[in-house]
Parts: sequence; C-alpha cells; structure tokens
Amino acid sequence: MADKKFYTLPELPYAYNALEPHISEAQLRIHHDKHHAAYVNGANSILERLEKAREAGDDLDMKSTLKDLSFQAGGHVLHSLFWSNLTAAAKAAEEPGGALADALKREFGSFARFKKEFSLAAATAEGSGWAALAWCAMTKRPLIMQIEKHNVNVYPMFRILMVLDVWEHAYYLDYKNERPKFVEAFWKIVDWDEVNRRLEAAIK
Repeated sequence: MADKKFYTLPELPYAYNALEPHISEAQLRIHHDKHHAAYVNGANSILERLEKAREAGDDLDMKSTLKDLSFQAGGHVLHSLFWSNLTAAAKAAEEPGGALADALKREFGSFARFKKEFSLAAATAEGSGWAALAWCAMTKRPLIMQIEKHNVNVYPMFRILMVLDVWEHAYYLDYKNERPKFVEAFWKIVDWDEVNRRLEAAIK
C-alpha cells in the first residue's frame, strides 16, 4: 500500500479568523480540524480495509462498505469545495460578475431571485445536508439542489459550483439552532471569483 495515494486534509486558504464575524475562529477550527479531518480519516480507513481484504482474499460486505466510503469521501469533497468558495468579508463582492452573473440572470431572472431560492434550499434541507449550486452540462443551465448528508452521487452529471454546509456542526457554536441566520451570513463571505472560475471550467 506504500505507493497508493490517500486523501489529505487541505489547509484553509485563509487564516482561521478571516471569516469573522460571520464564522468565528472557534467555529472554523472545530469544523475544519475535527469534522472535516474525521471524513478524511474515515475514507482513508476504508481504503486501507479494502486493500487488506484484497491482499488476504477476504470478502467484505460491499454494500455497507461502499455506502460508508461514499459518505466519508463525499464529506471530504464537499468540505474542500466549501472552504474554497468562502473568503474574508472585506474581499467578498455582494454579487457575482462575468459568466456566472449572466447564467444566473438567464435562469432565475435576477441575482436576488437566485439568492432567495438558494437560501430557502439551505434553510429547508432536512436534517444534515447541504445546499449546492451546480451546472448541468446537458442543458447548459445552473441548478440549485439539496444534498442529503454527503451523497454527491445523486447528481453524477452535474458539476458543483458552490456549496453551503448546513449540518449543525457548521454553525452551532455561532448561531445555535438558528440556521437561517447562518445562511444569511454566508452571503457576506462568498468568493464569487472562485465560483465563476468553476463555472468557466465546467463550460469548457
């Protein structure tokens, strides 16, 4: 297994206090260093278990093993996207520009309408989950979706452009059970340049 690659926890692209007051340093540290790290470690543990079973010729309960791998790896992927579509409020623009602005206006009529629909998707996601903006390569249209837990395999043909984590571990220290307040704060720290770069890459 020495030559096999495993998942690694990415460093944040900003300081732990860079998102204050919208996300506190304490909240960000526990979210990144504990929760995201747990998904990385969980995915790597499953990969190691699969490798050992192959070497020994043992059988595994593939249904539960692969479901767990999807959960752990999905958590890693989504969190990695989440960190990089955030930026310090001082650097954040109120609205996107470029191709992203054009795509959102064509689909939703206005940025305000998109923001309202995305916020509702985030606020009403059942239990633990995510709100996401994705790009459908087949229809050439942006799509808002809710992701249950970390099951990114639900929309395999869609490129994810922006995500918002609405698991309680993402906001409870700062906002307690008031998820809508966290959703509203999210709009003040979106890195629209990064989201636009993701769209341009998806279109290509």
